[in-house]
Amino acid sequence: MWGRLQAFVLSWLDAALATAGEAFVRGWTWVERAYRRPLSWLASRLKFAFYPLLALAAIGWLAWDWQHARSLDAAENAIFDRVVHWRPVEPQPSGRVVIVEIDECSIEHFRARGEGGWPWDRQRHADLLEQLDRGGVRAVGYDVLFTDRSPDPRGDLALEAMAAGAPGRFLFASSRLHPEFDAEAPLAASQVPGAFARVDDPRSDPRVAVLLPFGAVMAASSALVNVTRNDDGVLRDIPLYEAAGDWALPSLSLRLAQASRPGSSVTSTPTVRPNWRRGGHLPRISAADLLSDGRAICRARGTAMPDLRDRVVLVGYTAAGLNDAKPTPASPVMPGVEVLAEATEALVAGSAIRTPPGWLKYVLAGWLVTLTTFAFFRGEPATDIDSIFIATNLALLAAAFVGLTFFGYFFDIFAAVAFVSLVFGSCRLYAGVQRGRAVGNADYLDEYDPATDRWLAFARLRFVPDASLDRQALARRRREYRRRVRRFLYAGSDAVMLEGVVERKSWLHDALGDLLVLVWHAPDRETARAAAMRDLSRLERQLANYDRRLPDDGSVRVAFLCAEVSAPGRDEQDDTKAGRRPCLHEFVGRVLVATTDVPLVQREALATQSVTS
Repeated sequence: MWGRLQAFVLSWLDAALATAGEAFVRGWTWVERAYRRPLSWLASRLKFAFYPLLALAAIGWLAWDWQHARSLDAAENAIFDRVVHWRPVEPQPSGRVVIVEIDECSIEHFRARGEGGWPWDRQRHADLLEQLDRGGVRAVGYDVLFTDRSPDPRGDLALEAMAAGAPGRFLFASSRLHPEFDAEAPLAASQVPGAFARVDDPRSDPRVAVLLPFGAVMAASSALVNVTRNDDGVLRDIPLYEAAGDWALPSLSLRLAQASRPGSSVTSTPTVRPNWRRGGHLPRISAADLLSDGRAICRARGTAMPDLRDRVVLVGYTAAGLNDAKPTPASPVMPGVEVLAEATEALVAGSAIRTPPGWLKYVLAGWLVTLTTFAFFRGEPATDIDSIFIATNLALLAAAFVGLTFFGYFFDIFAAVAFVSLVFGSCRLYAGVQRGRAVGNADYLDEYDPATDRWLAFARLRFVPDASLDRQALARRRREYRRRVRRFLYAGSDAVMLEGVVERKSWLHDALGDLLVLVWHAPDRETARAAAMRDLSRLERQLANYDRRLPDDGSVRVAFLCAEVSAPGRDEQDDTKAGRRPCLHEFVGRVLVATTDVPLVQREALATQSVTS
């Protein structure tokens, strides 16, 4: 009993699944036809003109985007962040830039001793500078704003004295205020500490509002710590100066790099892109350890502090509660002092990320678009185009990863490759529509109606190798023949191309790859024959009328057959029926094995000997 019930359930389930599957396929066919038929109508009119039109539209958009939105640049920024996280090897820091961090441990250490929390008094900052001076540092950048005097005059004097003892070696933070405050500002751009001319003959010298440290010596040894995020809110490029008229107001990182290498030139490009590292690999010292004469307060016992001699040091707070976090490609909450330290490292060690000019990605995209559309326009086989396209893209992407990982060079072509891939996909879709029409796919054309189209004309084409050609010349001739035949059929004709005679991956495919059967259908014999002769005549001209000629020297041969046929499953059901017409597959077999064929130029001779049954 149980076995019968189980068999019944399984049979019912099989039937239900089969019904549902058949209904889905039938319904989905209508969905496909809803967009494939209009595309087929478009392809029948545009033919191969679609590809140059697509190239012109794509290149036009690239030109417009370069002048306006710069969408490729925006896309490259997001991709750059991913590459930073995905690259297999991260660059190691030079060790020439050290961060002294005012972290949670340092703040809590002095609070626990009853000496107050944050903000620290000015004397402690002066003590920190003194410890760094004793350590033999080359330059110090202090990323803490000392804009007002404190209640402790002695602390202010001590801090000012440290600045006076090493002018230009201890640099302090200043801040550029919003331009709306410039009108009432006391300083001109040329009077800002460290300002330099951007042109040979500076004339424009506007007022600028800059928040400087309280002391005269500290103000003279100050630099901007302002940073600017990209449009998506991520900080990738650190400003090295801010332009004000014909003058440039330097950043703290730029002045530190100049102080570390006196007499040598330091890049004065507007921004620098550090070689961002995940996890913060720059050497660090906790301020509490430094102020405790090197005792392990915040670091693990038994570990040594980084060497400070001849190092460039950035001092700033990294405690989470002080709200100085910046989103960067390496971390969404990188402390501001670490951002400045990475920029300084890029300048001091020469490890900044280099990128090609912005226009290069647009030129590359335009060049690849042109090559892609031209390959499809020529009618090159899709399999070859796919292979070349994928190999080229993989090579470009590998070059971008290798360049960023090992050479600090970001070849920002990802967005360009993505744009070209979009164009390539459009070409492949259109080529698929052309092929669908050429093979008579019902999604693109109306189905063959055996009730009205009773007469069919068959033409078997084959390419006969020319024995006088060497192997390379023969391969070029065969490839050119296949390309021109494909381009002729894909451009649209009355013929239907029969494919699948030999499996593409079969070892027979190369030997029989030039075997092609074309079919024309019509309600009567004369119409079918005339359509066949008309298309074969056009094909002959397609093969011959080019600069690189394929003369019809007998290498392209045709076998022809015209007959009235029956639909499969009808007349052949009664083999004894008088006057039975052979079905379609019988005539396909006849034309495939036909032993009589002639050069394409002599096609009319076979057309008059058409077989009827």
